[in-house]
Amino acid sequence: MKKLNVALLSGGTSGEREISLKGGDQAYEALDKSRYNVMRYDPGTDLARLATDAADIDAALVIVHGVPGEDGTIQGMLDLMEIPYQCTGVLGSAIAMNKLVSKFFYEKAGIPGPKYISCSRGQSVDASGIINRLGLPLVIKPASGGSSLGMSIVRSAGDCEDALAAAFACDDTVIAEEYLAGTEITGGVLGNDELEALPIIEIVPKNAHEFFDYDAKYRAGETDEICPARIDEGLAKTAQNLAEAAHRALFCSGCSRTDMIISNGRIHVLETNTIPGMTSVSLLPLAAKTAGISYAQLLDRMIELAIEKRTIRTKPETKKNSSFVREKRHL
Repeated sequence: MKKLNVALLSGGTSGEREISLKGGDQAYEALDKSRYNVMRYDPGTDLARLATDAADIDAALVIVHGVPGEDGTIQGMLDLMEIPYQCTGVLGSAIAMNKLVSKFFYEKAGIPGPKYISCSRGQSVDASGIINRLGLPLVIKPASGGSSLGMSIVRSAGDCEDALAAAFACDDTVIAEEYLAGTEITGGVLGNDELEALPIIEIVPKNAHEFFDYDAKYRAGETDEICPARIDEGLAKTAQNLAEAAHRALFCSGCSRTDMIISNGRIHVLETNTIPGMTSVSLLPLAAKTAGISYAQLLDRMIELAIEKRTIRTKPETKKNSSFVREKRHL
C-alpha cells in the first residue's frame, strides 16, 4: 500500500508554542512510518516550505494551539493549498477560539453555561458593577486563547483590577463569568458528520492549584484526571450529549473537546477546544485510550477524518477540478 504523505504542524508563535511542540514530538514518534511519510513544519518559520510542498501532501495533522493557528488562520491557508486536515475548518475555528462568540452560539443552541459579562479594551470597566452582577468569587479571562493563560479567580473586590489587567494583557476582549463550584469534567468528540462521544474525564487539580491552570494542565502529577469520570451514568450521558451539541453548534469537525462543570447537579458548558492537546498528559488521548483507542490509533483516525472530510464536502465535479489543479502544480 502506498504511503500517505502527512504534514505534521506544530510550534507556531503563541504562548502555547512549547506545548504544541511537545504534542508534535509525541505525535511524530507515534505515527506509523510504514504507513506515513511524515514531514514536519513549524508555522512560525516553515509556511513557505509548506506551500512549496503542498502538491505532494495527502493530509495534515495540525497540532497548533492559540493565536495564530487555532483560530482558523492555518486552516484557511491549508484550504487554499487544498490540503485536508483533521481539525475544524476556518469558520468553526474562529468561533471556538473566541469564547464570547462561542457563548452566543451555545445560547442559540440551548446549551447551558454560566452567567457572564464582556468588556473591551478602551471601555470604562466598572469592577464594582461586575461584582454586583455576578457576585464573588468570579472568573475573569481573555475572550481568546487557551491553556488558561490570563485567567484568574477573583475572590475579593481588591483583586478585580489586577485580574482584568492580566486578562487584557492577552486579549482586547475580556469575559467576567460567575464562578461555579463543582466537579470539572471534559468530553471529547471524534467525527465529521457521524460523531462519537468519548468517555467523560473528571479533572481534579491538586491543592496547589486554585483551578485547572497552565501548570495543572501540562505538568505531570499536578492533576488527577479520572476516566471515566466518577459521576452517575445519566450525568455522563448528558455530558456526552452536550459535548456533541457544542461540537455541532460551533461547526466543528474532526475532533473537539468541550470543558464543562457540574454544579448543583447541573452541567454547564464552559468552552470548546478545536485542537485538543496531544501530549502524553493531554485529555483527548486519555479519553480515547479509555475507549480502547491507542494514541497511534487516534492519530490514524484523525488522518482518516481529514481525508473523509474533504471527500464528503467536495462535489464530484469539484474533485475533478481539484485533481486538475494538483496536476498543474507538477508542471
